[in-house]
Amino acid sequence: MGTYKEKLSILSEMIGFARVDHSLKQSEYEFLLKVARNLDVSKEVFDGLLKEKSPKVRLKTQAERIVQFHRLILLMNVDQEQHKKEINTLYNIGLKMGLPPAAISQVLEIMHRYPNKIIPPDVLINIFKAHYN
Repeated sequence: MGTYKEKLSILSEMIGFARVDHSLKQSEYEFLLKVARNLDVSKEVFDGLLKEKSPKVRLKTQAERIVQFHRLILLMNVDQEQHKKEINTLYNIGLKMGLPPAAISQVLEIMHRYPNKIIPPDVLINIFKAHYN
């Protein structure tokens, strides 16, 4: 994983996405905290990001962007609710990351085929691979 600044940027982006509906549910907070711990970011630093965003750092590799996109999908589905605004925001985030629009759409469509809308990582990777060939 990247630098500490990249990790903070990842978390800030995820927090912003979680708040797209103007709230942060307990399930979303707990998921985000697990991601923070996985990234070796302390709870104190994470809680600070809830108050003040970290500067945006563009992820260098396509693989890092795909992993972040997957995290955002998991975050969107953690509360078992999806709103059109969340889906549109996620689509736009994917575009800003430089991900192929057709791959983003395909992922957002097929996620409904899996329990809790959790797309297995290998399926996600194969979708993006197909669009890069």
